[in-house]
Amino acid sequence: MDRKTKEAIRYLGYGKHKVEDRVLVQVRECFEELSRVIAKKSIYRTFDLEIKDHVIRIGTMEIKSRNLEKNLIGCESAVVFGATLGTGVDRLMHKYTLTDMSKAVILQACAAADLEEYCDSCQDEIVAMMNKENKYVRPRFSPGYGDFDIRHQEDMIRMLELPKTIGLTMTDSYMLTPVKSVTAVMGISSENTPCHRQGCESCQKKDCAYRRET
Repeated sequence: MDRKTKEAIRYLGYGKHKVEDRVLVQVRECFEELSRVIAKKSIYRTFDLEIKDHVIRIGTMEIKSRNLEKNLIGCESAVVFGATLGTGVDRLMHKYTLTDMSKAVILQACAAADLEEYCDSCQDEIVAMMNKENKYVRPRFSPGYGDFDIRHQEDMIRMLELPKTIGLTMTDSYMLTPVKSVTAVMGISSENTPCHRQGCESCQKKDCAYRRET
């Protein structure tokens, strides 16, 4: 089972339970359908970073988040990043929500895995570029994770001009649209310090059905 399929299965909440063959077939079918409608777009910009009195300043954005602060300690600048799989994915998910709810659930998990893989590949490119300048990139950290207020989506949309650059907007409740989109911060350091933990590795909820095996 490849990594992306494993991620989709994790999003479906199987944990350590055996996955039925029929589900694996549906997962493959969903990835194939998604591949025909996905329109990947991303953008990033680098901003000065300052942390003082537990207030993080990235460009003109001010953030109070102890979780993000730990991630950014030792960094002198930060990348603000945005990515989307496009509106075609939203239309496909809406179609199956109306006609086949079981498949809609699997499609949602597969789209999440596709987005994660795309963001990883974008970050790999950023890492390679920064390494040429003898700089190092910390893991992505998105609004809504830990105590990083989801309302900062609005700041990041403005800083990256996301409606114009990649067609990414936000609802009144600070949810991104298209749905399969993400914004994130990545710290940039001149020192190759040990990578800070992220995602499941830093979460204390050990019995979560969606936990990634480490």
